[in-house]
Amino acid sequence: MLQQSGHSVVAPAIPLRGLAADTAYLASVLDQIDGPVLLVGHSYGGAVISNAANRACDVRDLVFVCAFAPDEGEVLGAVISGSRDSLLGTAQVARRYPTGQSGQTATEFAIDPAKLHDVFAADLSLQQAAVLATTQRPIAEAAFTDPSASPAWKRLPSWAVVAKADRAVGTDIVRSMAKRAGAEIVELEGSHVIMISRPGAVAEVIGSALEAVAKRADLPAPRRPRKAKEQQEATEQAEAPS
Repeated sequence: MLQQSGHSVVAPAIPLRGLAADTAYLASVLDQIDGPVLLVGHSYGGAVISNAANRACDVRDLVFVCAFAPDEGEVLGAVISGSRDSLLGTAQVARRYPTGQSGQTATEFAIDPAKLHDVFAADLSLQQAAVLATTQRPIAEAAFTDPSASPAWKRLPSWAVVAKADRAVGTDIVRSMAKRAGAEIVELEGSHVIMISRPGAVAEVIGSALEAVAKRADLPAPRRPRKAKEQQEATEQAEAPS
């Protein structure tokens, strides 16, 4: 939807090897992008963008989608353990992977495929959840043990999408962190993968943030993505016989 509206979109493949390493990686990607940047992070990605934006040149705003927004010194593992809504701890499966250092290994976590639908993606079909379970990328334990650096949300305008049935990070954690960050908050019915189940609604929030960035940077106002109904009507008009 954002690309259809003429925006340049980059989706870096975050290594998921730990907050410190992933922050450095994302900052290196951002430094190779020309022009003002709006950073959007989902889930753990919220912690990464919070840290990386302070190490990059031209990040203007942050958008958190069902995401962590940690403060300096906070550790995600401790944060999520305090959630009343999160069931992630009951669904994680620990594995070992080689670190590449003299035969050493470290721990990473995946989500039990049998539990992924209920914990991660309850508003998707079982078939869609099965695809997510098959294609998921494990995340290193260091993502939950590395302390956050000073977050960029303390100086940058922020936006947040809160899913009311987020059982992964936990709706309570996402909401409280978004409020603390002073973010413009939009709450939606849905699961942790709200950007899949309700892409149009999430794109609307990102579109609002893009407009704010453009206004402050004195850039042409971006075209807003059409809502689903408007797209359908346009398609029907184009297909109607003359």
